[in-house]
Amino acid sequence: MNQTAASQATAPDDEIFLVDGSGYIFRAYFALPQNLTNPAGMPVGAVLGFTNMLYKLLTDLRAPSIAVIFDAARKNFRYDIYAEYKANREEAPADLVPQFPLFRAATEAFGIPAIELEGFEADDLIATYAKMALAEGKRVTIVGTDKDLMQLVRPGVRLYDPIKNKYMADAEVFEKFGVTPDKVADVQALAGDAVDNVPGVPGIGVKTAAQLINEYGDLETLLAKAGDIKQPKRREALIENAEKARISKRLVLLDDEVAVPVGIAQLKARDPHRPELEAFLREQGFKAILARLGHAPDPQAAPAPASAAPTPATAATHSLPPVADNKYVMINDEAVLKEWIARAYERGQLAIDTETTALTPSKAKMVGISLAVSPGEGAYIPVAHIQHTDLLGDVKTHVRQLPAERVIELLKPLLEDPCVMKIGHNIKYDWQIFAKQGIHMTPCDDTMLMSYVLDGTAHGHGMDELAGLFCGHSTIKFSDVAGSGKNQVTFDHVPVDKATDYAAEDAEITLRLHHILKPRLAEERMVGVYEDIERPLIPVIAQMELAGIKADTTVLRALSDEFGKRLAALEIEIHKLAGHPFNVASPKQLGAVLFEELGLQGGTKTKTGDWSTAAGVLEDLEGTPIVDKVLEWRQLAKLKSTYADSLVEEINPATGRVHTSFHMTGTNTGRLASTDPNLQNIPIRTEEGRKIRAAFVAEPGHKLLSVDYSQVELRLAAELANVSALKQAFRDKVDIHTLTASQVFGVPLDQVTSDLRRSAKAVNFGIIYGISGWGLAKQLGIAPHEANEFIRRYLTRFSEIQNYMEAKKEEARQYGFVRTLYGRKCVVPNIHNKMQGLRMGAERQAINAPLQGTAADIMKKAMAKMPRALADAGLNARMLLQVHDELVFEVPDAELETTATLVKKVMEETAKLSVPLDAETGSAQNWSAAH
Repeated sequence: MNQTAASQATAPDDEIFLVDGSGYIFRAYFALPQNLTNPAGMPVGAVLGFTNMLYKLLTDLRAPSIAVIFDAARKNFRYDIYAEYKANREEAPADLVPQFPLFRAATEAFGIPAIELEGFEADDLIATYAKMALAEGKRVTIVGTDKDLMQLVRPGVRLYDPIKNKYMADAEVFEKFGVTPDKVADVQALAGDAVDNVPGVPGIGVKTAAQLINEYGDLETLLAKAGDIKQPKRREALIENAEKARISKRLVLLDDEVAVPVGIAQLKARDPHRPELEAFLREQGFKAILARLGHAPDPQAAPAPASAAPTPATAATHSLPPVADNKYVMINDEAVLKEWIARAYERGQLAIDTETTALTPSKAKMVGISLAVSPGEGAYIPVAHIQHTDLLGDVKTHVRQLPAERVIELLKPLLEDPCVMKIGHNIKYDWQIFAKQGIHMTPCDDTMLMSYVLDGTAHGHGMDELAGLFCGHSTIKFSDVAGSGKNQVTFDHVPVDKATDYAAEDAEITLRLHHILKPRLAEERMVGVYEDIERPLIPVIAQMELAGIKADTTVLRALSDEFGKRLAALEIEIHKLAGHPFNVASPKQLGAVLFEELGLQGGTKTKTGDWSTAAGVLEDLEGTPIVDKVLEWRQLAKLKSTYADSLVEEINPATGRVHTSFHMTGTNTGRLASTDPNLQNIPIRTEEGRKIRAAFVAEPGHKLLSVDYSQVELRLAAELANVSALKQAFRDKVDIHTLTASQVFGVPLDQVTSDLRRSAKAVNFGIIYGISGWGLAKQLGIAPHEANEFIRRYLTRFSEIQNYMEAKKEEARQYGFVRTLYGRKCVVPNIHNKMQGLRMGAERQAINAPLQGTAADIMKKAMAKMPRALADAGLNARMLLQVHDELVFEVPDAELETTATLVKKVMEETAKLSVPLDAETGSAQNWSAAH
């Protein structure tokens, strides 16, 4: 069961909200950028996040009873149990320390009890209050997601994540720990906790701990029967560390018998419209919350220092009218529409959004258009809403709508006027809808792309999330007006009055976000990434999506039949190896065969008690004949269902082509992501993948042209790390893997064997992904010490690479992100994580992200140049796909050679580097043969 979104409905009178203040402080600190200061110059970024959360609890959820629980001090009774408890904890960040008093001040300003007790942690007080509340028949919502709190979940008690707006109950706890909430402490006692320095049992992680507790029932029973465990290492670890496990449970188990300093009857919420709260908000400069409470901003309040760049926390510093005062109107009169158009010309900008019947532009029909020309007001022009009738078919409600053709006629000059900026959120979609109406909308600004350029993957970039993050506003959701699930209707069936508020809000919020985000581009020196890379790509990708690519249904159906026969043959082989028939697609039956009947080691059980047959589990068992056949069967089954079968359904009947969607904000490195269908995940190195690519074909009289950057990330590694030997090799067109083998293994170029070149190639590509000795050893089939020696020699010979790697890791530690050559921010979460595996993964990401991100930037810049270059040359090629380092075009036969030469030239000359870029071309009737 997935986490469910929190309802915005009023909380019941018998519900009490217990806020883990200490835990939430750190979540607020790391969730929001921390360059916001109050008028006195103190950092207050985390305080703002904390304050917003309290405001939401009191106003959106209307918590009737509430308390915020804090840790009194670092020392508590657990240190008497284990002196090294939390010994690994780092000091709080320097800019968070001065904010600590303000969290309590904020709580008190809201009139909420701020509770702490010497000798106990906040979690102990929460456990006690939860127990007391249940005894009184109340329901409890714990605002916090700390893993220790998960042991408190039970009927009547749930957790709430205010940042993700999600509730967590039994199912979510089981998903995380593999046990029911009452067994969480037992699992924690076995697995330990590196962050809190809870020792646990060495060699036992959460999955193994959950398996053991589910099998033996509880910790004490397990320890008593540890001698019966078959696995020698596990048995010895439990016997030798039994006392550590018992101590660990005492450390993690929450105390629910604390003599709390404030009675539960006193935990009553107060109306936030209090003079104390207004004074606190004004003192901190939190203008957005002031506005939401109906208070005018203080004209005498000092602005934030110029050095503090606007962030989600500082959205209130922009002089925008309160969202609550927005005015939305419906336009069904031509004269009124002309007035709005005139105002757009006068202001030189127009926020615009389209409402349609589908999410796929090639299938969507326009239902209406929303406009905004100044913050605080928006309008909606319905053009194709279906009138509602009663059971007899008589018109029940009738709203006059302007004819769609006339609306398009009036808007076309404005939307094509180069002097009026058109602003949208994911405006690529709207561009396509208008293109189908014969409008080439230009110029365009996109608030979704601005947010992505500014903050990377630090948060999502959907309008609803940004409206909450930057404007403190909860938007009208699509499900609010169109319903959800099987009862959801298309937008043309939404009543016009409901549609007006929803659609007009979209345009107005978009304009509001534009006022907030656009200045940040200059202030944070991100104009180049947005203006030179992202914004020019909007119409280019829009046209690619509308063009689509032709797919041959005959080839796809033949592949489906072929794959089906091979799957049937594989099933027979698997059944023979198992000794009897069974459903290979059933995880439950497969798990029983592998781990019970055949006795394979290394299996783990799921929360349902069945054996896990997840990919990771089976991949660890590769080399076992039946497992190898199952993995082969699964891969083929996925290719059959995902491509051979599904692609036939993805073909648009009107065009005969497949129209994938390229998402511009979906990756951390700036790469485009393909969905519906995902054409970037078709395997290229397998025979089956090549057969699927062969189903994509050119129209008669045309060829598909594939142009692919060769070894682009290796070239960029030589460039960014300034490796003189590698740069010269690329300039001299020397085989880079042969050169590397010669340099690393100390043999002349002409004596490099194929095995040495293969090893060098693995190191070359592995290094830029931060490969470990173990990973290289597995890839090459050699001993880990040999692999480590290969890496040592490589980094000794090319010391510049080592310097680059260390510099990027340090950059990530210092800023939380690394930058590409063109300045794009690639966020690196977990760079300070105490868990070694996560931290090392983040370090590998820090090394590779600038390379992959720079490659993505170069590809995007080349794509943006392509339409003009083709048009200027009088060529009729259409760019159809972008897949990793490859562009695919559909080219008239007579123009093939000229087009290939031009595209190669544009791609190779896009970036001015000291290392030459090389683009390889190929062409054929189908995509596979062209690559």
